[in-house]
Amino acid sequence: MKVIEHESDDPRRLPRWRELRAVLPARPHLLPSRERRLAAAADLGDIRRLARRRAPRVVFDYVDGAAESELSLARSVEAFARVEFRPRVLRDVAEAPTGTELLGRRVAMPVVLAPTGFTRMMHREGERAVARAAARAGVPYTLSTMGTTSARDVTGAAPSGWNWFQLYVVRDRGRSRETLDAAREAGMDVLVVTVDVPVAGARLRDVRHGMTMPPSLRWRGVLQAALRPAWWFDFLTSEPLSFATVEGAPDDLAGITNLMFDPTVTLRDLEWVRSVWPGPLLVKGVQRIDDAKDLATAGVDGLVVSNHGGRQLDRAATPLELLPGVVDAVGDRTEVFLDGGVRSGADVAAAVALGARACFVGRAYLYGLMAGGEAGVDRVLSLLRAELVRTLRLLGAGGVGDLGPDLVRLR
Repeated sequence: MKVIEHESDDPRRLPRWRELRAVLPARPHLLPSRERRLAAAADLGDIRRLARRRAPRVVFDYVDGAAESELSLARSVEAFARVEFRPRVLRDVAEAPTGTELLGRRVAMPVVLAPTGFTRMMHREGERAVARAAARAGVPYTLSTMGTTSARDVTGAAPSGWNWFQLYVVRDRGRSRETLDAAREAGMDVLVVTVDVPVAGARLRDVRHGMTMPPSLRWRGVLQAALRPAWWFDFLTSEPLSFATVEGAPDDLAGITNLMFDPTVTLRDLEWVRSVWPGPLLVKGVQRIDDAKDLATAGVDGLVVSNHGGRQLDRAATPLELLPGVVDAVGDRTEVFLDGGVRSGADVAAAVALGARACFVGRAYLYGLMAGGEAGVDRVLSLLRAELVRTLRLLGAGGVGDLGPDLVRLR
């Protein structure tokens, strides 16, 4: 077979220098490498990978892990993967404001930074860094009873932020009262009472690592220290890691919970909390519709549908699946929030469309804190907001207020 060659209408030639320069890599950035890595992160998955590279395995697994077989965690994330959006078309979406109102106060987007324990273990700045990032982003930050920074230090670091406090009711009611008094005196005006921890869940990653507070090195951990020198340098040159409100507890995490927390807490104890706390009261850990109804009747200001990030009872209810039923059951009597499985601004949009006032986000910002300290939390919050804005516009929603159940369903 004879191949006929034709002369090209566009003959080859050597490129000119200005043409070649246009496709070559730009000059190296002068920014520190950490900032380059954070800026290059396209989503939370990228941030998580950065966190895994920086933090020792024992620390990363404390954040990343959950109870027993981790089914509750997997199902919470998978539920968002089953979300199907039903966008409107031919709508004016030149603007898509993310602001909304929580408990009578305006926030920049429907996100609350959830309470997390041992936060200075992820980065030396810990809760202070998270509170400052939250203040810049215009969203609330919730300090945990198991926090490693005092309420006064948190509000001092972020005086312009909306700083909340989370309470585990401990056996010593006098100690709980002192903790609440300190939070209120520091300027915190919203209380989140977590009710799904009567005893510690079985977090098997922590058990296998021999997780202690503060972290200590086993022989396997010595290798981790050698491979993660930046984290260990920060850790060893910072103030010793300790709880701000819990003292004299054993060094194993389950032991702390089982020794300090009160497994006899009932609705009557919430009445006591209400009597000593003058501000809005939220209850976190709701996993049944009948419990939601009881709490709404008791007059709490908000419910957080949550399975504790899958870290307590494995195979617990999946928050996103439970959310619409809770919203229908309590009506306008109390505000409903969602916690668990949120990994993007699109997830936030889906939860709000199904009735949540806002989403509590925990692991996401801890990944950012491990990956890059305060700048890492900033990056996570900027990603969430950008994803939320893009999702709103693609849905044909002119803002968070336009989100509703007609725009979303669970496949």
